[in-house]
Amino acid sequence: MIRTGNPALNDQVFTAEPYYGENAMTLQGTVTKTAILLGILIITGTYSWLHLANAQAGAPWLIVGLIGGFVLGMVIVFKKTWAPVLSPLYAACQGLLLGAISALFEKQYPGIVIQAVFMTFGTLAALLVAYKSGIIRATENFKLGVVAATGGIALYYLASMVMGFFHIQLPLINSAGPMGIVFSVVVVVIAALNLVLDFDFIENGAAAGAPKYMEWYAAFGLLVTLVWLYIEILRLLAKLSSRRD
Repeated sequence: MIRTGNPALNDQVFTAEPYYGENAMTLQGTVTKTAILLGILIITGTYSWLHLANAQAGAPWLIVGLIGGFVLGMVIVFKKTWAPVLSPLYAACQGLLLGAISALFEKQYPGIVIQAVFMTFGTLAALLVAYKSGIIRATENFKLGVVAATGGIALYYLASMVMGFFHIQLPLINSAGPMGIVFSVVVVVIAALNLVLDFDFIENGAAAGAPKYMEWYAAFGLLVTLVWLYIEILRLLAKLSSRRD
């Protein structure tokens, strides 16, 4: 059984009938698709960043990126065969969202975005090396722990959103105090560990002879984790910066 904390990548996405040759998922194909999605995200993110003059101007990009990304993401999860068409659109929406969010954070804390970008890709590279070298192994207990932690974080965020409608703020998420920073560090670590599960998922998918469209689906799933990781790193750096001000 293949487990991952990423809601887009779970143990039921592979067909029981293996594919071969040009019809099969490969590691290189998945890497290529991931690079394409990241390229699209960077292009639309740069566009959103450059056209953001203030918070009001950035609102449309935030709304389009947030709602568009959520809707497309949910459709891809339930219609995996549509991933080759919808994944690039999802990446474009996430780029608009991240570009606007990044510009707003950069306006308040100059230099924070480049730090977050380097930390995100640095974490990706470090964990990939650790996974491929066997330093970190996606054992069953490891997977269960990461999935449980990810689920707990998701429930806490959901509860925070619901309570927000009643003007009740849950502690930790936006707090720049010691416990708030510890919370953000924990979330960043859990988000990063989800990358290991994603690597394992992709490797097993290629080994199992998953259909070709799964390259796009797996790339989409990996992008979901990277976007989450980047946002959480950005949030952590903002908390640390606010304490220095």
